Amino acid sequence: MNRRDLLGMSAAVGVSLSGKLLAATAVEGSAGDEGSAGTKNDVQPLHAPEGGIPVAVLISEGAVLIDFMGPWEVFESATVKGRSPFQPYTVAQTKAPIRAEGGMMIVPNYTFEDAPAPRVIVIPAQSPPTDAVLAWVRKAARTADLTMSVCTGAFLLAKTGLLAGKSATTHHDAYKQFAMSFPDIHLERGARYVDLGNIASAGGLSSGIDLALHVVQRYYGQDVATAAAYYLEYQGQGWRDPRSNNVYAKERVSTEEHPLCPVCTMDVDKASAPRTAYHDKKYYFCMQAHKVLFDAHPEQYLEG
Repeated sequence: MNRRDLLGMSAAVGVSLSGKLLAATAVEGSAGDEGSAGTKNDVQPLHAPEGGIPVAVLISEGAVLIDFMGPWEVFESATVKGRSPFQPYTVAQTKAPIRAEGGMMIVPNYTFEDAPAPRVIVIPAQSPPTDAVLAWVRKAARTADLTMSVCTGAFLLAKTGLLAGKSATTHHDAYKQFAMSFPDIHLERGARYVDLGNIASAGGLSSGIDLALHVVQRYYGQDVATAAAYYLEYQGQGWRDPRSNNVYAKERVSTEEHPLCPVCTMDVDKASAPRTAYHDKKYYFCMQAHKVLFDAHPEQYLEG
């Protein structure tokens, strides 16, 4: 399973196609927009408990490495009085080895039954969740300080119901899928991350690093977060500006010369891509599953 498949999987499995894309979810947004709660550069302090901060990293088949290893390295690199107060660990439904993105095999540290109660939960892009996965996230989130998704991990978080009526972001290639799947969630296009206090979501891939640095700042202040970024030789400033993904706020336009998948807007190779014709126009798809979705409801994807 590759990264493109993971980005598209949320549309191919369990996506509700009953509602049309709401206009409110397609608002491009800017730093001064009303309704963009969580994307302003406000830092809401979190209480740092004695004894450390357990960070549960939820993984399953196909988990995208940078989505969770980026935040993991941030939490490991943040030091207070010479030690890291964050205690990251992996958790999964079972302890059976998991094949992550690219074929890396990972043995989870804990299962849902024996994992320590987390103060922070990290949800990367991964395979579609089981009922047990969703139930664990809902339960663990009740006592956690923060539950955060990265990339299309936002689909999993949304399926728990914890984002209902709230704002969120995801990978820019999944904007349309997310908006169509969860019309009750305000999609923040162009947000590096959206922080709502106890729930947060990051954009794609490296955006998780910035959200993690922002979380470090919430617990221990800007100096500790800056020192962690310096140690990592990370020069990105997205953790200071949640609107720094604004380049992705405007949806790309598909052309005959450079076609995009109408389901997820990924680039496609016309020579090998699945294709279909609708109203005398050809459409190309990044995967067969997206062709099936489009063929079933073409109007919804074109209107979206």
